[in-house]
Amino acid sequence: MRRASGPDEARERLVALIARVAKGERAALGHVYDLTSAKLFGVALRILGDREDAEDVLQDVYLTVWNRADSFDASRASPITWLSTIARNRAIDRLRQLGPRAFDRPLDEAGEVAEERPDAFEALSASQEQRRLAACLSALDARTRSAIAAAFYGGLTYDELARRAGLPLGTMKSLIRRGLIRLRGCLAP
Repeated sequence: MRRASGPDEARERLVALIARVAKGERAALGHVYDLTSAKLFGVALRILGDREDAEDVLQDVYLTVWNRADSFDASRASPITWLSTIARNRAIDRLRQLGPRAFDRPLDEAGEVAEERPDAFEALSASQEQRRLAACLSALDARTRSAIAAAFYGGLTYDELARRAGLPLGTMKSLIRRGLIRLRGCLAP
């Protein structure tokens, strides 16, 4: 199978493959898996912190892709964003199924998860969209950036974030709200 050479070509290839999956082509789903599984596994692993759980979630992600490929709209999102959102949501669902014991791990340990393949952030940085988002995120102060990342990628609630940071709930909500407003301003065309 030929690899895409640039971000735009990779995007178009994934769009075409997802369209073929929507028509019931199993081989196309295999190609989507080959091109995206490392990225989506990284998303699930970062949220769950457990390889077995991440592998289970990854299987569920591709089952969802098989069943819902016809709902993908390339004019609304890039294929990797759509796939990453499915992976993120499935991982958060799994985390909730695991219950309170899943939240006992300190957030600081998330960086210690060893993964030889590029993580989701590195893999997605090839796209212009991701580079722009990364630039806007880096403009935020470290505490705000960390809280937004933990909420979005880690699925943590305001309450959990406030407790972990030792801040009042209202302060955490304001911190994230101001950060999201700055991000929206930075990302605006």
